[in-house]
Amino acid sequence: MGWAIALQGGGGDIPRSLPPERAEPRLATLRRCLDLGVSALQDGRAALDVVELVVRELENCPHFNAGKGSVLTSDGTVEMEASIMDGTTMGCGSVCGLSTVVNPISLARIVMEKTPHIYLAFNAAEAFARDQGVETMDPSHFITEENLERLGQAKEANRVQAMEGQPPIDDNSRTGTVGCVAVDLSGNLASATSTGGVVNKMAGRIGDTPIIGAGTYANTLCAVSATGKGEAIIRHTVARDVAALVEHRGLSLQEAAERVVAAVPRGSFGLVAVSGAGEVTMPFNTAGMFRACAADSGYSEVGIWPDADGDAGGES
Repeated sequence: MGWAIALQGGGGDIPRSLPPERAEPRLATLRRCLDLGVSALQDGRAALDVVELVVRELENCPHFNAGKGSVLTSDGTVEMEASIMDGTTMGCGSVCGLSTVVNPISLARIVMEKTPHIYLAFNAAEAFARDQGVETMDPSHFITEENLERLGQAKEANRVQAMEGQPPIDDNSRTGTVGCVAVDLSGNLASATSTGGVVNKMAGRIGDTPIIGAGTYANTLCAVSATGKGEAIIRHTVARDVAALVEHRGLSLQEAAERVVAAVPRGSFGLVAVSGAGEVTMPFNTAGMFRACAADSGYSEVGIWPDADGDAGGES
């Protein structure tokens, strides 16, 4: 049984003119997190542990829209979301509306493992985090100057980033969510996804990331993590649809993922997925998607645009 891993740092209208000083820190973080995940899988760690580990690292990076880098609501606050799913047990946990939790993905796992529920939100989720001794910070920790500037630009334009038909505010607002999927040496699958949402969203808005079957899904056949326009991803239940095509139509993981991506309006989203057999696929219908993958077959890729070889620092 072979291991495989894929991670994403958000997709959207990312121009090829993206300056190296904007692209390279994200690509460097993807490479570092990929190496971290690969080492953990080679050491025999479980897929569930690996996806949590990798997403925690992505949440801690201010260059991505999750955790420390989360974008701001119209009220100037942070409302983070995350979910995690174990393909072997079908156990899952989700959280949203977080403003103080340093690593939302870890709180989602605690919800999965220590409560009879799947989903906790807002004040109740924050209180649960405190009860469980999860690391928290004052909300101001998550509010960066860059994201205050992005919010100001969005308010001036009177729009919400990433909504249908609207151009992005800047290169960072083109990307949303981070995620990781993995299959371990025992063939167990897991998926984890985390986000800060979209710039200038209404307070209380919930996207696809914490919705099992939309932004995150895993079973015994495959694991999927999606990124893009949350409303479109929710409408098309994209993560579950990939698994359903594999399960009920007998499609390969790549065929299933590409069919789902093609069925959603162009420019809406992308996904990363792995199968129990160690297949990896990372299709998207946006201009670009920050992504990375590796498998024990020796294949690896780090890229942004469709031709990974042409990316700054890309490889395949």
